[in-house]
Amino acid sequence: MTSKAALFALLALWGVGTATCLPAFAEDTATEFPTDAKTSKSGLVDRVWTKADGDLPGVMKIFLSDGTLVQDSCWETHRLSPWELTSDTALKWNEDGTEINADIVSLTDAELVLSLKLGSDAVEEKYVTATVPYVCPDVPKG
Repeated sequence: MTSKAALFALLALWGVGTATCLPAFAEDTATEFPTDAKTSKSGLVDRVWTKADGDLPGVMKIFLSDGTLVQDSCWETHRLSPWELTSDTALKWNEDGTEINADIVSLTDAELVLSLKLGSDAVEEKYVTATVPYVCPDVPKG
């Protein structure tokens, strides 16, 4: 048996090239993470929110329906944190052992405004739904 024939035989045996492994889509796995009252705010969850105000582009928050908050930006590494609704208009998440409480000032299909309670201060952050595709700009050098 030639080496090419042996290689093809091994690949066929391992199933390489077969179409049995199809890509998964979010719709196919959405039922694996049941939502509950703590993470089921309509319009808030399972969408990418990018910060509309501020100096640095690419700041984003993604409130997943399984209770995971994904935070990322073009300038820092991503963070995964637990989050939950504390009322119809408030939520909280944990960052490195610190609990962050926020009020939902407004929520529409296109915009999210949060008022973060940071110590004795309240900081308002405005987010919009992310545009797709989006690529972070190059980091200025020097």
